[in-house]
Amino acid sequence: MMASFKIPGTEITVGGAELFLIAGPCVIESESHTLKMAEAISAIARELKIPYIFKASYDKANRTSLSSFRGPGLEEGCRILKKVRETAKVAVLTDVHEAGHCARAAEAVDVLQIPAFLCRQTDLLVAAAKTGKSINVKKGQFVAPADMQHAVKKVKESGNDKIFLTERGSSFGYNNLVVDMRGLGIMRQFAPVCFDVTHSVQLPSSASGVSGGQPEYIPVLSRAAVAAGVDGVFMEVHDDPMRAKSDGANALELGKLRGVLEELIRVRKAVSYER
Repeated sequence: MMASFKIPGTEITVGGAELFLIAGPCVIESESHTLKMAEAISAIARELKIPYIFKASYDKANRTSLSSFRGPGLEEGCRILKKVRETAKVAVLTDVHEAGHCARAAEAVDVLQIPAFLCRQTDLLVAAAKTGKSINVKKGQFVAPADMQHAVKKVKESGNDKIFLTERGSSFGYNNLVVDMRGLGIMRQFAPVCFDVTHSVQLPSSASGVSGGQPEYIPVLSRAAVAAGVDGVFMEVHDDPMRAKSDGANALELGKLRGVLEELIRVRKAVSYER
């Protein structure tokens, strides 16, 4: 059964009464840009009273092209993420692609994220769980919602019950994703559920060596997910998506974030669920 938990060292409850937000640029582009985005997004979240977790990756290990920007790497990336945590006074999340990275990343952040492509990787799940950090496992585009119970069991049986799941769309033919809203309810039987709206509007590998996207559908899909009862919303947010070094085609422009969040707050207030 789904159980709520508090992220250690923060006031954020995952699976509680409040909708939480995970947001930030896809990848760490520079120290100054990362700090700028953390401060800008956290200011909006504070004003709207939404519990907030900053997100950025130190390494994007699954880029479509060998020439695509991957980030600053583990050591420099963790240094920047730790600075964000201390300077902007926000909880921080990053993804890990290798079991050997988990302990180092855990020193810098509050939440370790398992990428969708790696959600079945037992060694990675176990290593992340053993850090004692909160764990976010993204549902693979190729995995049925009900099968995510096995990822939850791997983490819990490794001694960590601070786990939640994130939906990010399912492969539907080539270069396209769809979201089955039933899956949100199915996965919520096992753990709290977050909805990654910006990756759900991605068009994988569809733009000559990079992924495309349809960000115009971010508002409608995020409203639908909140109405369906998700616990949190995940958005990649950038101040200039056209110049983003990763996933700019599906990112939400920073200037539009407040409006989208205000809509989600209204939807959340309009529906009630037994939490």
